[in-house]
Amino acid sequence: MHMPRSGGPGVQTVIAAQAGDAEALDSLLASYLPLIYNIVGRGLSGHADVDDVVQETMLRAVRGLCDLRDPAAFRSWLVAVAIRQMRDHYRARQAVAAADLSDPAAFRSWLVAVAIRQMRDHYRARQAVAAADLSDEVADPEADFVELTILRLGLSSQREETAQATRWLDAGDRELLALWWLEAAGELDRNELVAALGLPATHVAVRIGRLKEQLTTCRVVVRALRAEPPCPGLEFTIADWDGVPSPLWRKRIARHIRACGRCGAQHDGLIPAERLLAGLTLVPLPGAMARAFIPRAPGARAPGTHAPGTGAHPTGADPTGAHPAGAHGTRALRRAAGHSRHARILAKAGGSVPAKLAAVTVAATCVVAGGAAVVHLHGAHPAAVTRPVQAAPAAPPTPPVTQALARSSPKPVRSTRPPRKPAPPAPASNAKKGVAAWAFTGAGQALVQSGASWYYTWSASPAVGVSSAGGPRFVPLIWGAANVNAGTLKQVRGEGPDLLSFNEPDMSGQANMSPAQALSLWPQLMATGLRLGSPAVATGGATPGGWLDQFMSGATARGYRVNFITLHWYGSDFATGPAVSQLESYLQAVHARYHKPIWLTEFALANFGGSPQTPSRPQQAAFLTAATAMLQRLSYVQRYAWFGLEATPTDGSMGLFRSGPAVTTVGRAFEAAS
Repeated sequence: MHMPRSGGPGVQTVIAAQAGDAEALDSLLASYLPLIYNIVGRGLSGHADVDDVVQETMLRAVRGLCDLRDPAAFRSWLVAVAIRQMRDHYRARQAVAAADLSDPAAFRSWLVAVAIRQMRDHYRARQAVAAADLSDEVADPEADFVELTILRLGLSSQREETAQATRWLDAGDRELLALWWLEAAGELDRNELVAALGLPATHVAVRIGRLKEQLTTCRVVVRALRAEPPCPGLEFTIADWDGVPSPLWRKRIARHIRACGRCGAQHDGLIPAERLLAGLTLVPLPGAMARAFIPRAPGARAPGTHAPGTGAHPTGADPTGAHPAGAHGTRALRRAAGHSRHARILAKAGGSVPAKLAAVTVAATCVVAGGAAVVHLHGAHPAAVTRPVQAAPAAPPTPPVTQALARSSPKPVRSTRPPRKPAPPAPASNAKKGVAAWAFTGAGQALVQSGASWYYTWSASPAVGVSSAGGPRFVPLIWGAANVNAGTLKQVRGEGPDLLSFNEPDMSGQANMSPAQALSLWPQLMATGLRLGSPAVATGGATPGGWLDQFMSGATARGYRVNFITLHWYGSDFATGPAVSQLESYLQAVHARYHKPIWLTEFALANFGGSPQTPSRPQQAAFLTAATAMLQRLSYVQRYAWFGLEATPTDGSMGLFRSGPAVTTVGRAFEAAS
């Protein structure tokens, strides 16, 4: 499901603010304050200093606005400023906590910090006393960020459950959690997230995968603790627990869950988190904060107008050279500090809300990864995406209820090793069989043992720990628009002779590209000289006027080369015969429309949104056996790849090997497929 990004001031507003237009500056502050509030609130998990960090972020933005070279990058730059402020806040707290009190100088600094904190506590106490007459109307001032989020966004069911689960995350994941939630909600895109963290895109993808895996574990912990009647074994495990969620107790409880059949069943019916997150809005600003942080400039005029009797200076400009926008914004934000800091009172008519930002809604949400889908949350592999199941093309297309099973596919990693010559083609008897893979313990051995003749990792080079000498041939993939660059294109030339392109561009959580954008980049892919596969759409490959149809029509009109069609397919009918028939009908319809060979690079049985989300392992194995026999029989199917090599709890019955490696029932069926 695509969640449209909130509207905001355009580039001209940023330029006007840089030129000193006070009204433009107010517009920028008003528009982006909710975004910063949510990032900081969620990142600091409702710490009492949330509003201080928000204020400092906006102050720094005002001060540095005139130095911003690219006004179009204002949004990304502001998010990066917020992340830096949170990191500075964390380091300051750590420095105070770790101060060496035997050092007189350190003791002096520590004592001053204690005094400042005491003054803040005193201020909050005074605010509480002043509001005593509203006690019947005021939300509990000690309510934590998660509780405020649940209250203010009206969360229930799996969304509420996921919000509670965020309490169990590692403290170091809060920053990433804040950004990932906003990405899922459509408020940030992946490029902005990567820029804010200052890390390579591939590293960010891996971290997000690990975060989602940990969040899934936390959700199961919450479910197990709430189960009625309680599990006797779990009660014994938590006998010494103080009732406060922590990473240590998460690990202990999760260890029990893995070994307990009763508690392990709590995995059933989990909706992937991305789906729930995509359904949430930003946590609204407290009324007092909105009024105090974003005042109207007295006498402000529209951009480009001048006061009577003035020269050519922009509105509010100081002819002495001082930056007027900075001066106005700084004064406004400093005034805000007196009104907004640690606001505790809810006005009778819905005025102000506690300024402890309730951003953490986060993960909470049902997980749009999950409206029904199996979420693949692995440390180093793309999280599976929630997507509608492909129906037999004979039936008229119906709008999918679930558009995406969010798989944050890792971006390509550049390799420093010299290009290698393409591996010789595998024997004809098994040349088609492949698998989608990512790094896990024993992945290289599992890949060889599977009998696959080829594999891919959603990247331009093999993942560390997956490739092995003399093993299956690696096929590179250009994941999205950001990967069409000289370095990546040079890398894939050494991995040829085939090249996969643009992972699920019809999905907002994946490559997220329009057909026109893909066509504009296509000549660079053709220049590699490799055999090119079409972008791999998640759905609707045979639909007239669909994403793939628009792309192929555009390629034909321009004379662009497309050597084969790449598809993904997941089936919700767990009966072997009907499922295989539906897959074959889909492939036949696509081939009849484009008359090109087909590579099926993801397929399995998964009912994204239903319960159960995947069939039993024997059912999955029976489908795999029958489907691969059918795929071997179809002459126009050149390659197929099962999803996926590793088996994890969140993948249901789809995985072939557990860490070790240890083959599953489905894995044995894959080994036997010829």
